[in-house]
Amino acid sequence: MLIVRPATSVDFDALVRLAKLAGPGFTSLAVGAHILKMRLEKSVDSFAGPRAISPDHTYLLMLEDTDTGQVHGLSAVKAQIGLRDPFFNFRILKIAQKSEVTNRRFDMDVLLLVNEYAGATEVGSLFLTIGMRGTGAGRLISQARYFLMAADPDRFADLVISELRGHVDEKGRSPFWEAVGRKFFLMDFSEADHISAQKDHQFILDLMPKYPIYAALLPQEAQDVMGKPHPAGVGARRYLEAEGFRYNGVIDIFDAGPSVSAPKADIRTIRDSCPVKLSGHMPVNFDEADPPILTGLLSNNRIRDFRCVLQRFQLDNGHVRLTSETIDALRVGTGDTIRLWIKP
Repeated sequence: MLIVRPATSVDFDALVRLAKLAGPGFTSLAVGAHILKMRLEKSVDSFAGPRAISPDHTYLLMLEDTDTGQVHGLSAVKAQIGLRDPFFNFRILKIAQKSEVTNRRFDMDVLLLVNEYAGATEVGSLFLTIGMRGTGAGRLISQARYFLMAADPDRFADLVISELRGHVDEKGRSPFWEAVGRKFFLMDFSEADHISAQKDHQFILDLMPKYPIYAALLPQEAQDVMGKPHPAGVGARRYLEAEGFRYNGVIDIFDAGPSVSAPKADIRTIRDSCPVKLSGHMPVNFDEADPPILTGLLSNNRIRDFRCVLQRFQLDNGHVRLTSETIDALRVGTGDTIRLWIKP
């Protein structure tokens, strides 16, 4: 069975392995083992921490095959961004210019450095090993983040955002960085990305242009990738859009990947999931099941020992019945609250 659970100290080797598999351009994982260990420890403290929203809280979730103990993916939730350190983006603004003399009008895009997501919650670091893609594991590890938020909404902000990886090739070259960032930072994309991933944002404030940049002055190669996700992130964008996230012209300052956002209350999984009571076990013979068997996401609706699975269940008058395996995986018993979302 695949299960999503909080990362623990024993996941360090698995986290390092996943970071290597993610490759260049995956900013949140493009750091050394020391930083990954610090983030793992921070997540452990966050799950055990007080019931309150805090910029110090980051929740790291692992996708585990309980039959083998192998970790096949991860995702994360940062409770508040842009407060301890600025969270810089470019906003694409459209300006109109008109000349009565030439009888011409132009609509032009300009890039403006902003920190407008300060205080928002960020979902990110979604990564799956190749063998897990297309199996439903992506839905599980992605939606589990919203089940976590629904379990204790006070720990998370009213606005939720996500940054999608932009265009970076296997050699770590970004067309947008070559056109913009390199001119101001005088360093390779990989070096700037590494510094940013370690949360030293002062260099961005020091070196990034303070005035608008006209997009039309950039090479066409750079213009073409603005607001476009990396091919490996197209699936993640579909998941986010299905949840209600929308792109509104905000891009990453390094690779120009799109940022999407949604009010927490409008996120589909949070809005359409519901808490129910566990009434007992499902019958062993599914063919004789009454009421019928449904499939969906289920969690134990708790933070500290959070568990989430995509499994079958029975729903009857506001109560749910689960298989013995699912009950054990969620660490619940009769009368406990289960949060469920029924798969369409």
